[in-house]
Amino acid sequence: MFGSAPNRRPTVGDFRKLSVWKKAHELALSIYRETSHWPKQELYGLTSQSRRAAISVAANIAEGCGKNSDGELAKHARLSMGSGSELSYYLILAHDLGYMADGRRDELQAALSEVRRMLASLERVSASAAERLSPGTKLHRKSTSPPPSGPSQADG
Repeated sequence: MFGSAPNRRPTVGDFRKLSVWKKAHELALSIYRETSHWPKQELYGLTSQSRRAAISVAANIAEGCGKNSDGELAKHARLSMGSGSELSYYLILAHDLGYMADGRRDELQAALSEVRRMLASLERVSASAAERLSPGTKLHRKSTSPPPSGPSQADG
């Protein structure tokens, strides 16, 4: 992803040229526009949290590119995915509180899902590139296998 030398500047260039960053930035703008209509009492609560999570998705992509390392880019793509999951919950909550209509929630969730798919691909490609440069290092996320059946620690 970043070239053959570990300290080389990214061949992808400026983070602003990455399609995933562009989509994440557009999503952040959409979240700002949407949250401007939410109740004023939510300004320091759900509105602020939703905006922060949306910003974090795009900001982590930018930060990962700035680290100039495939491993760091993979790590920051994972952080972006986590912020995306957080934002997804805030959209569900806002809808359930009556702050937005079904169609708008679905539209924002669809845009977020697209960004998360793109982030998963970016993480996979970046981690693979980093592993090629440092063969003894495993950077891929753990596989998502179903949790063991039976009670978990969270149940009791």
